[in-house]
Amino acid sequence: MPTIVVEVMPKAELLDPQGKAVAGALKRLGKSEFSSVRIGKRFELTVDGPVDDGVLADVRDIAQTLLSNGVIEDVVAIRTEDER
Repeated sequence: MPTIVVEVMPKAELLDPQGKAVAGALKRLGKSEFSSVRIGKRFELTVDGPVDDGVLADVRDIAQTLLSNGVIEDVVAIRTEDER
């Protein structure tokens, strides 16, 4: 069965406190080559049947209305992955 992956990230202009905490931890660990970290969300939706334009349209709608908060997050990617 195919899987559709949706990736959501905080809007670029907003503070990402989790990312900032990880970036600080990296510096404390001596990994100073990383200047910033942004942490997002990944959703995997398994599809029973083929992925067609209608299914992808449904996923785009779901991503915008349910999986992300449009005020503070952007849907940055929607892609299909083959069966694992």
